[in-house]
Amino acid sequence: MTGSRAPHPVAAVVFDLDGVLVDSEELWSAAREQLVRERGGTWPANATRAMMGMSSPEWSRYLHDELHVDMSPVAISSDVVARLAKLYEQELPLLAGATDTVASLAARWPLGLASSSNREIIDLVLDRAGLARHFDVTVSSEEVARGKPAPDVYLEAVRRLDVPREQCVAIEDSENGLRAAAAAHMLVVAVPNRAFPPVGGALEVAAVVVDSLDELTPSLIESL
Repeated sequence: MTGSRAPHPVAAVVFDLDGVLVDSEELWSAAREQLVRERGGTWPANATRAMMGMSSPEWSRYLHDELHVDMSPVAISSDVVARLAKLYEQELPLLAGATDTVASLAARWPLGLASSSNREIIDLVLDRAGLARHFDVTVSSEEVARGKPAPDVYLEAVRRLDVPREQCVAIEDSENGLRAAAAAHMLVVAVPNRAFPPVGGALEVAAVVVDSLDELTPSLIESL
């Protein structure tokens, strides 16, 4: 674990969802790939990594324009979300430590969530996991102009929390997510995604890198 010190006390914590609280990146990938192949499109090896952090309007256009799915982007997004929601309703892939970590940090700071997932998926996950009550604000990147690595979703979460962004900690797992939080001038804690680890030096923007949510304690956050 590595760390650095910030000049101001922490005022709020903002979580990513996919890859941080739920082990979902491979499920998103499977749902998208299934649709692409069913509709006669093409699925390149780099498709999953290319879409990580994209908002739903962005990745649905990518499936339409680049992977040649013969449906409108709106229909593509709805279809993939329905497939994923069905999987989540059968079994929610909550990551180990997610419930305890969220509860322990919520007892100390206001919490936000800044996710690339569609609003329906965010609400479904938080409700089924019993975590909705811990979050003061939740933002989907489909509700802002640009998805990650642009900072828009984090900036909107900070705006709704009404705290200085320099005093907010972002919890992220992916390259684009880490860059988005850093571009928002937040303190960044990285919990690297095991299936799709950050590349291109993205971990360098993190104040702290931890191996699991179990390490993400109030004392660690306070030490920032």
